[in-house]
Parts: sequence; structure tokens; C-alpha cells
Amino acid sequence: MEDVIIVGAGVTGCLIAHNLSKKECKVTVIDKNPDVANGASGSNSAIVHSGHDPKSGTNKCKFNLLGNRMYPDLCKELKIAYKEIGAFVVATSPEEEKTLDGLIQNCIDRDVPYEVLTGEEARSEEPNLSDDVTKALSLPSTGIVTPWEVCIAAMEEAVDNGTTLKLNEEVKAIEKKDDRFIVTTDKGVYESKYLVDAAGVYADKIAGMVGIEKYHITARRGEYYILDHKNQFVEKIIYPVPSDKGKGVLAVPTIHGNVLLGPNAEFVEDKEDNETTAALPGLRKDLGKTLKNIPFQHIIHTYAGLRPTGDTHDFVIEEDDKVKNFIHVSCIESPGLASSPAIAKYVCEELIKENYPLKKEYKRRKPHIIMNELSDDEKAEMIKKDKDYGKIICRCERISLGEIKDVIHRSCGAVSINGVKKRCRPGMGTCQGGFCEPQILEILASELGVDRSTICKNGPGSEIFVNPAKEDL
Repeated sequence: MEDVIIVGAGVTGCLIAHNLSKKECKVTVIDKNPDVANGASGSNSAIVHSGHDPKSGTNKCKFNLLGNRMYPDLCKELKIAYKEIGAFVVATSPEEEKTLDGLIQNCIDRDVPYEVLTGEEARSEEPNLSDDVTKALSLPSTGIVTPWEVCIAAMEEAVDNGTTLKLNEEVKAIEKKDDRFIVTTDKGVYESKYLVDAAGVYADKIAGMVGIEKYHITARRGEYYILDHKNQFVEKIIYPVPSDKGKGVLAVPTIHGNVLLGPNAEFVEDKEDNETTAALPGLRKDLGKTLKNIPFQHIIHTYAGLRPTGDTHDFVIEEDDKVKNFIHVSCIESPGLASSPAIAKYVCEELIKENYPLKKEYKRRKPHIIMNELSDDEKAEMIKKDKDYGKIICRCERISLGEIKDVIHRSCGAVSINGVKKRCRPGMGTCQGGFCEPQILEILASELGVDRSTICKNGPGSEIFVNPAKEDL
């Protein structure tokens, strides 16, 4: 029997598992997807928000403020990239300036670092701001991460320290019997004392399996466009003044030098409907209110993510009041990524009440080897040790065979085309995998010791298979 079962391997579920892996307790994470971070955690704005925006007195506000302050140390611990690049919230009318004044007061009340700039002062720092911008709130503590990298690194270290990860496995039923939960999936049966519901858009369904009906979650789709990293036309995150629909359409520099444009917001009935639509005209119009000279001609990719929007209008982070040891980590929409370290800490220290001792020995993960970030001498030394680090597979992003093999053979390693892409970026450049994807397929088949016809785009059990003819390679 497990001490804790976590349903959901998004950023919050992975960080809860990571925290618990430091203790002497048995943990299993179950997710119906073929990889971690396949839901909202793999398709969001990648922003560690400062905490200036959520409504006072809410869980969103509490955990956003705490999480923002935890991120630098968390990323240092996990050996992943974090950049505090700052953000501007910009106003273009007297009405928007009044809303901006409310955000300024939030910063004062919450001890969030800020500065107020005129439109001209803001344009001196960000020349591509619209000429209509009259006032800007500068938020220097706003940061960016690669969200799936947080999930992968946290889960990798958790697995290295004894956590069991069950991917491609869907929970079908949960029974509370005496002091334990009996969790039945499409592949097995598990038991635990605690159950953590971190299932994203399906958290209400998981809660309903034990008779809990305290919230309803609707999927809200947000679509994004990605600019080639040769076109970073803003240095900071650019927010419009928020509305009742959310933070609006943003321009967001990424860790790797691309810029995200989006998202829009559309409620959808199907919780699997993350297909992109013809959203660009609307995004172009909205972005034109705050920015100019946007290089739309350099868009290289689009994607959509589903946000678990609850009718509670706030995060639900609590032990259920009727089902003992059932822990809700639900309705986690924006600012969920920014809040996740604080949510995980709260769940592990306040809601899981057992006093599990810390492990005497704990294994730290090794950082990924990123050849592009090494000096010439360091590159030469790596290639001397292993010639595969001198064989370039992805020409756009300059990713070597050695880097690809490394991410395949790690704990929580890549088993699909997109799994490799998420971990070390081949296919994320200008050609979007046009040259390297067939080679990735061959490398995966060889390293995993399986037939190439079994390698999938998104992972085992996914519907999209990649099986080009041999002569095409």
C-alpha cells in the first residue's frame, strides 16, 4: 500500500511528488497521458507572475505571491533555467489607467516590486510598444521558465528517489474503504492512505468518483503563436490591462529566445479539444492595441492549451470536509504555474499530516548537457569523452546525438518524438522538425530497442504515429 497516490502529472502534481520524495514515504503518480506535462502545464504562457493581479484574499493571490518568491531557489535546486525578465502592464486610455492604478495599489499592499512609467518612458525601454500606450506598470520580479522542464526535472528527481510513475494509465474508479483509497485504473489496482487530486481539467471527475461534487470544471482553450527566436522584438513580457476575461493577449519572451503571442480565451465542451483554430486575426487585432511592428511573418508554430476553469473562481486547495485524506488541488488555472511551488509545499506540510522523516540519503539530478551553452573548450572536452556530442542532429537548434541519447536514458526519459522535443528541443527551430524528426524516430527505436513502427509522435498509446518509409530518411 502506498502512503500517497497523486492523480495528475502536471506541474503541481510533479512538485508535490518531488517534495514527498525527500521523505520516507511511498508515493505513486498516475496520469492518463503518455508523458508528464501533457496538459495545461505543457501549453501555457510560461510566466512566473509577480502576484500583482489576483483578487485579494483568494488562494490565487496567496499562492502566487509565495510561489513567485520560491521559483529562483526551486530552479536552482532542479538545475533548470529561470530568468527574471520583468513585465510591463500597459494602459492606452484613461479608463485603463484607472484599472492600472488599482494594480499599483495591489503592488503596494502586497510588497510586490514595481515602478510606474509614462508611455514615453516605457517606449524608451520597449520601442515596439504602441504609440497609444500612455502609462505602464513595470513589474521587475516577473519571471519566465520552461514549464514542462519544471515538471520533467521534478519528476526525474522524484523517480530517482523512489517515486513510482504510472503514465498512459487512466483512473477508472476510486473507492474509499476504511482508512484507505482503492484506485482502479485501466491497468491495475492501487491502494493508499492519501489521495491527491491534481488532475487538471478532470479534477472534478476524479472527485466525483468518491461522491464529491463541490465544483465543476470547464475547459477554456487558449491559443498561442510562436515567433522564430531570430525575432525577439520585446525584452519584457507585455500585458494589456486585465479584464474580467483574464490577463488578455500577451507578448512573452521565452527562455530560449522565441516570443509567444497569445492567448485568446474560448470555453469548449470537449476536455480533449486542444486543436488550434483560425485565431490569428483576433490575436493580431488585440496585440495591435499594445504593440507595433509585430513580425507575424516569422511565426513558426501554433499550439493550444486547455485551462481548468472552475466555477469556484479560485483554486481549491484543501482536504475534503467529508472524505478524510482526499486532498483537492483543483481549479488550477492562471496563475497556477507561478503558484505551484507554494501549493506543493502547503499540501506536503499542512494537508498531508503524517510526520514522515526526511531521507538520510537523497539523490540530486544531473543537469542536462546543453552543448550550445558550453564554451569551445568545454565542447571539445565533451566530444573527446563521447563523440556523439559532436554529431549534430537538429541543425536549427544545434542539438547533438549525445544530448538526445541523454534525455532518452534518464529516469522519466523520452519515449516519443515530442518527448525528446520537450527535453532537449530538436524540432523546435525554424524547420519544426522537417529535417531531424525522421532521425529522432530512428534514434528512439535504436536506444529503446523497439521496432521503429511502434514509435509514436506523442507517446505510447497516442493516436499520431510517425512511421516514414525507409527511403524517406
